[in-house]
Amino acid sequence: MGDDAPTALDLPPVDPLPEHTQAYFDLCAEKIGMVPNVLRAYAFNIAKLDAFSAMYNELMLADSGLSKLEREMIAVVVSSENRCYYCQAAHGQAVRELSGDPELGEQMVMNYRAADLSDRQRQMLDFAVLLTRESASVSESHREALRSVGFSDRDIWDIASVAGFFNMTNRMASATDMRPNREYHSRNR
Repeated sequence: MGDDAPTALDLPPVDPLPEHTQAYFDLCAEKIGMVPNVLRAYAFNIAKLDAFSAMYNELMLADSGLSKLEREMIAVVVSSENRCYYCQAAHGQAVRELSGDPELGEQMVMNYRAADLSDRQRQMLDFAVLLTRESASVSESHREALRSVGFSDRDIWDIASVAGFFNMTNRMASATDMRPNREYHSRNR
């Protein structure tokens, strides 16, 4: 894999990128100082890139009973369970940024159980781990545990959606040897 290639696969981006894709990449570069490699990886097929981006933006940025930080915490904990290098680096940085706490970002990557979390957050992350490890074992008692700390049924849907999405993206990143942008490693420390 070349230093600039986002994955180990030889899938060059569409050239030239469609206008809407180039505008999206330009916006990323302007707002966050880079185009995330996950977007670059999908740019060989614009329909797949658009589908990935739409789902990500809906799950991670749209209105939800879960805060953006809580959604990023789920992303990191699921990615830690799956040992997804890309997502641990990228979303660990997002936790550091959103929380203003570099230690919390590291704890989410290494062992969320070591973090000083609220009961709500711990239940949420325990549920995300259960979905990652043994999704078929989820029962009403697990949903009731989430309700008991204040999650609505819509929130439970959102927890499951974020966990499910990152289980999929972790597998894609691992299968393709997707590499995180170097910038993720040094930000918000």
